[in-house]
Amino acid sequence: MRLLLRRSVLAVPLLLLVSALVFALLQAVPGGPLAAYLENPNVRSEDIARLRTAMGLDAPVSVQYVRWLTAFVQGDWGYSYADGRPVLLRVLERVPATLELVLSGSVLALLFAFPLGLVAATRTWGERLSRVVTTAGVSVPVFWLGLLLQLSFAMQLGWLPSSGRQSFGATGLADRLSHLVLPALVLAVVQGAAWTRYLQRSVRDTLALPFVNAGRQRGLSESRLVWRHALPNALAPFVTVVLLDAAMLASGAVVTESVFAWPGVGSLFTEALVKRDYPVLMAFLMVGAVTVIVLNLLADLAVARLDPRTREEA
Repeated sequence: MRLLLRRSVLAVPLLLLVSALVFALLQAVPGGPLAAYLENPNVRSEDIARLRTAMGLDAPVSVQYVRWLTAFVQGDWGYSYADGRPVLLRVLERVPATLELVLSGSVLALLFAFPLGLVAATRTWGERLSRVVTTAGVSVPVFWLGLLLQLSFAMQLGWLPSSGRQSFGATGLADRLSHLVLPALVLAVVQGAAWTRYLQRSVRDTLALPFVNAGRQRGLSESRLVWRHALPNALAPFVTVVLLDAAMLASGAVVTESVFAWPGVGSLFTEALVKRDYPVLMAFLMVGAVTVIVLNLLADLAVARLDPRTREEA
């Protein structure tokens, strides 16, 4: 409980710092929110001035930030410059799709990384296999892997749909799952390769510790040493990495969502970036920051539970 309270208190100034930096950087972009109008020769300077006043852009940046922060904390995230709809509503519409994709990809990555990482840490042939598989998974560009899967399984074989979250007019679970397979597989391959390497290294380092060697000298079997002693101690740092990477996936699966036209938060960010939709960009970046901080806190709590040395601190 003390750990939870302490980290929660520290999260507030961190979020304030992140929001101030992001707001200042967005304001520093040439043209600002009115760039689209400035590039239009049919828009008069008088119209630009009226828009600037109506949007509050004539005030100093510090005043604009305080106004935005006050409204944001109260749940007023502003309105999209692209379609005039509330930003909060646009983000909430996209969150379920992103959560569905990230959770599915993370589960597949764990199913891939856990057995391969253990085998690689305890078997010579497993290490060789892991080296080949993880090198390929880490090296392949996400967009290239996505396009390759689309060409293979959607275009040539016709087994799976190439994009979207569901077919037009379809409402069944099977259709939703068929659309989910390819983008979730892309996330699983890339993330699973990294997690395999980390778990392999963590288990191997734990097997080299003195207390494991003492167990070997007492005649304990290698499988017992791995499952009862090495793995529980190796899980704490591994869980931390998984939760932190899941936070980055939730806020940054932009490329995968763009390749597969997945209607998640990542594709919303891409659309807002192209249209310079500043309220949506600010909301996306703040949601991403909160997600990272929350999952970071969950990682600390998980480590406190898994590692007896940190339980008193929690």
